[in-house]
Amino acid sequence: MKNRIFVLLLFLSGLQLTAQSRQLTQMEFHKGGIGGIWEVWRQNFQLQWDSVALPHTYNAEDTVDPDVVYYQGPAWYRDFLDVDNPHPNGRTVLHFEGSGHKTAVYVYDIKVDEHIGGYNEFWVDITEAVSQLRTERPDVLKRYKGKIPLAIRTDNGRDLEMIPSDMSDFNLYGGLYRKLHIKYLPETSLRRPKLTPSLSANLKKGQLRIELPVYDPLGKGVSEVARYRLVDPKGKTVVEGEVRLNDKEFVFAEANINKPMLWSPDTPYLYTLKVSWQGQERTEKIGFRTFEFKKKGSFYLNGKRLLIRGTHRHEEQAGIGFVDPDSLIEKEFKLMKDMGVNFVRLGHYQQSEKVLQVCDSLGIMVWEEIPWCRGGLGGETYKHQARQMLSDMIEQHYNHTSVIIWGLGNENDWKGDFETFEQEAIRGFMSELNDLSHHLDPSRKTGIRRCKFCADIVDVYSPSIWAGWYGGKFTEYKEVSKREMEKVDHFFHMEWGGSSHMYRHSEDPDKGLEAVAATGDAAEKDGDFLMKGGKARVSKDSDWTTSYIINLFDWTLKEQETMPWLTGAATWIFKDYSTAVRPRNPLPYVNQKGVVERDMTKKESYYVFQSYWTEKPMLHIYGSTWPIRWGSADEEKLLKVYSNCKTVELFLNGKSLGKRKRDSQNFPAAGLRWKTLLKPGKNTLKAIGYAKGQTLTDEISFEYETRQWGSPSKVVLKEVKRQGDKVLVEAQVFDTHGVPCLDAKEYLRFNSIGGAILIDNQGTSEGSRYLQLYNGRARIWVRLAKKNGIVSAQTGTLETTFLTLEP
Repeated sequence: MKNRIFVLLLFLSGLQLTAQSRQLTQMEFHKGGIGGIWEVWRQNFQLQWDSVALPHTYNAEDTVDPDVVYYQGPAWYRDFLDVDNPHPNGRTVLHFEGSGHKTAVYVYDIKVDEHIGGYNEFWVDITEAVSQLRTERPDVLKRYKGKIPLAIRTDNGRDLEMIPSDMSDFNLYGGLYRKLHIKYLPETSLRRPKLTPSLSANLKKGQLRIELPVYDPLGKGVSEVARYRLVDPKGKTVVEGEVRLNDKEFVFAEANINKPMLWSPDTPYLYTLKVSWQGQERTEKIGFRTFEFKKKGSFYLNGKRLLIRGTHRHEEQAGIGFVDPDSLIEKEFKLMKDMGVNFVRLGHYQQSEKVLQVCDSLGIMVWEEIPWCRGGLGGETYKHQARQMLSDMIEQHYNHTSVIIWGLGNENDWKGDFETFEQEAIRGFMSELNDLSHHLDPSRKTGIRRCKFCADIVDVYSPSIWAGWYGGKFTEYKEVSKREMEKVDHFFHMEWGGSSHMYRHSEDPDKGLEAVAATGDAAEKDGDFLMKGGKARVSKDSDWTTSYIINLFDWTLKEQETMPWLTGAATWIFKDYSTAVRPRNPLPYVNQKGVVERDMTKKESYYVFQSYWTEKPMLHIYGSTWPIRWGSADEEKLLKVYSNCKTVELFLNGKSLGKRKRDSQNFPAAGLRWKTLLKPGKNTLKAIGYAKGQTLTDEISFEYETRQWGSPSKVVLKEVKRQGDKVLVEAQVFDTHGVPCLDAKEYLRFNSIGGAILIDNQGTSEGSRYLQLYNGRARIWVRLAKKNGIVSAQTGTLETTFLTLEP
């Protein structure tokens, strides 16, 4: 049964056909297990079924709930389908874009198929099951008024013989969290074309190999001709022709293109292939480009050196978890592009088709990988899943021009899931996956991150380098990177950076880090992510301030500009995300290494990257999220501006502090910094940037506190602002004299009763009911009903404070 299933899934892979179809958008849902498939349909008042919108996950909020362990286990969905295939002898197929992590599909009580793997697309042909039900069980059809009962079981429960490991630094969401379609196909149907572009050595001539398979499950055989047309980015047809069938599959065609328009991050030109056959039509996008990783050297795209400026992404959003609407995908990648990103590693699993489409259109190169992540190596079931997921990923995303690397694993040297850990066994299986990848796609490279004993197997290798976070100081970055580069043929630095509690700042960002030594080894060791034990390190011994992390980013980015052998690097990660292995973070269960929060609110570090990576003029005064600075009245303070403008002038309270010229090697802030006295109370900064015949301005205001505070004495709650029925509430800690305690970082808990409803479990700095204070304060959004409500705040041993909100 299992072998038949995977053969079917592999055959159907890519079956996004032009056909009558509809997306299923509503189902009934039961969280938990049942006694048997019959229990889905019988009246049982012990089982609760709720109507939910699809896509749907049952972990939308609990992955960042500070008071629970997120649910991992089975759940059920059910629906009653109007199945009316208009094609004679047509096929009825369910197309799952992704569900987690084990999926079983039933037509009434007939088990049709099952799938293992939370991230690859799969297709389930229910034609025979529907026919069987109609033929053999007319009583069921009558009971449900002719509709077909469909049940789907999903399960994200722990299983050592399934990838990814639960030791991985991300959550395994459950549910039908990507789109689900029902499709009506003709008896034989056109599958996704396989497109292989190539270029001559001088890039003046292009060739496109076109393979056009069909879906013919009953083996009828076909003998017709398909026509194709290739349209350039300007809408002009550049070549057209026909392909004659060869029994069950089209023979390939080769289209020649003179002077093709090349795809790149600056000019992401895409050609459109249009195929027609038996009234069916398919459209695919494809681009022409070449790339090369020079041995012991840099990266070349279309024959020219390009410094890869990258980031990473997990597929989740605040409040909705793994449900990732197209509009938010587009918004997120547009934010990346505006930051200057030209590359993204999709960590650590195959992401949705929409993600790859957006990367193609925006000109963002991609490393996409399978979720063989941590824990060791399991048995044959484990290996079979890994092979299948690699095959599916390559076949399903083969046509995406943005993909340059297929990732085979991540941190495979991380022990723990199994009693034995055998390096040679892991090497053997990594070699097998490497060979499989090159067989399925000779045009792309393979890569892994952090597994030294497999570094020689893949085409591109990334060691662990976390200078200034998990190991050593950030000033070691260039030295450590060069030493690691010399150990392999093709070096690519995946994952660097560190965490920041967004609204927490410091006048002395290096305070408390005296014990952190420059070791010459910036690798993360197992357990370094923990908040206790081990060597002194910034990740454990610092306050996770924005002030520190922007210095780390600033230094590393300026160093990368002076490393001519560097292929590129990718900061971990673009957006904060949930993880079960970090319950003690300032935001519990959130990895806070993003440059935007989980709801895509920009952190100040976003602008540091933008100042180095973009050409469009930008200007940002550091401190927009820092409402109160502190120090003595006679103490000069550092003011910084991040900008790519050639010259910037800064004004304090209306008085010019002078102009500075930008020099990327003048750390910090590329020379755009000033030291001056601040006045007690309100201060206003205004910056004017001069670039390319235009001027830009930015302005912020903040308070300057010169009084010294004592121990926290009380918490004060206040309303900050309203947006419709939502209110932003702030809790601030003060001493006995009413001075804000600006270094307080205890955990604070919000609660509410009555008409006030906390908007929490968002995994953000203003959407969490339990979090560490940032500079003695914390905020949360509250939704008001049509009656008074009360919000409370409590931290440490201080008395609980209450605030009444009126609608």
